[in-house]
Amino acid sequence: MTRYLVVLTDVRPLTREGRDERIEPERRRQVVGATSREAADRIAAAFAALGMVRAGRQRVKVLAVGRRRVEV
Repeated sequence: MTRYLVVLTDVRPLTREGRDERIEPERRRQVVGATSREAADRIAAAFAALGMVRAGRQRVKVLAVGRRRVEV
């Protein structure tokens, strides 16, 4: 099973060099873990309904963070 993180971040202004998340990541406001993609999508939809996201000042990201072993 793959685990997911739903991350709510602030949007940085665009510079001449652009935006490079590896060099200067956006500041995280909220991080929530989910065990399924469906749950992560529901959480992301709830974050997307926030006023700051709708106004373009914050962004929602869904990240797959790895596989978890399924024990039989």
